Amino acid sequence: MKKLWHRCHAATMVGGRYSIIEDAALVTRAERIEWIGPRAELPAGDYAETIDLGGAWVTPGLIDCHTHTVFGGNRSGEFEQRLEGVSYAEIAAAGGGIASTVRATRAASADELLASASQRLRSLLRDGVTTVEIKSGYGLDLASERKMLRVIRRLGETLPLTVRSTCLAAHALPPEYAERADDYIAHICAEMLPALAAEGLVDAVDAFCEYLAFSPAQVERVFIAARALGLPVKLHAEQLSSLGGSSLAARYRALSADHLEFMTEDDAQAMAAAGTVAVLLPGAFYFLRETQLPPMQALRRHGVAIAIASDLNPGTSPALSVRLMLNMACTLFRLTPEEALAGVTLHAARALGLEASHGSLEVGKVADFVAWDIARPAELSYWLGGELPKRVVRHGEELINV
Repeated sequence: MKKLWHRCHAATMVGGRYSIIEDAALVTRAERIEWIGPRAELPAGDYAETIDLGGAWVTPGLIDCHTHTVFGGNRSGEFEQRLEGVSYAEIAAAGGGIASTVRATRAASADELLASASQRLRSLLRDGVTTVEIKSGYGLDLASERKMLRVIRRLGETLPLTVRSTCLAAHALPPEYAERADDYIAHICAEMLPALAAEGLVDAVDAFCEYLAFSPAQVERVFIAARALGLPVKLHAEQLSSLGGSSLAARYRALSADHLEFMTEDDAQAMAAAGTVAVLLPGAFYFLRETQLPPMQALRRHGVAIAIASDLNPGTSPALSVRLMLNMACTLFRLTPEEALAGVTLHAARALGLEASHGSLEVGKVADFVAWDIARPAELSYWLGGELPKRVVRHGEELINV
């Protein structure tokens, strides 16, 4: 069915810039954009429906390209403990930290995980998100990782969202492999990844390269196994220390390297040459009260594409608003509102390998867009909290009561 959407202005985000079309019109056919341009140049045609957007600003649907949305329980109690002076090491020694989320996730049924994750995703939907990536990594054994990944697939089937599934089995060392990190990596490579990929549950493979997680050599083994299975890779890198993880990711043509507070100029050069996207996560930076800023000038100097994401997770970024992340990216990392919006549209699509179909308003791309009742695009980064009036369109259909 052919539809005309008109009386609007469009920030198309073509080329990662606003690329504004004043007094714009869009024509959609089924789930794709068939035409976009100034309304005065609209070709003659018959439309099954004409929608007046009332002067709204239209942007691509927002893309949250790094989340850990599926998990059991939460860690608000630990948040309170830390504010009362209890150290993370003390919390971990008492069985808290990621170990507590692993226990809760393993104990939860698939239906319980689906229900809690759906509630969190609806908050993102109400923020204008139409595409989301969700990682596993709180199961850390084959049965529990499979359960998480199956829930991630079900979320994409039950909610009006495009959902990409990432296997993050190399997230932390499970208790049954204490002091045996190499053995756990071998288990991931030889058993977990092949089994989960064969079931069609994995779109990409991620790992956590950090002194408190896995070494670059261990991560490289995971990357080799992923490549053998034909799966793209991503990496948590340089969040707490400089281990060269982002350069390792670049050597394997990773879709993205994420966090990056401690990355170097050489890392930025390697990522630029490989086309690896830098995914910045201001929610975790804020929540952990970090002080080491990502090297923004090096990223800009070398032309590395910069994406922004919520990092929604129970321990370090319980963030339910991508728009709040836009503001944090601007205020904490000094991005411009234009850079921030590119970070949750075109560059976020690149970080998921979806840039050919998502992330900008162009002919042939999926008709995912948001019509915002705002005066200028910068307002998306300006307002703190609340819900901006909007109309969300996914695959050419307006979403009602999301």
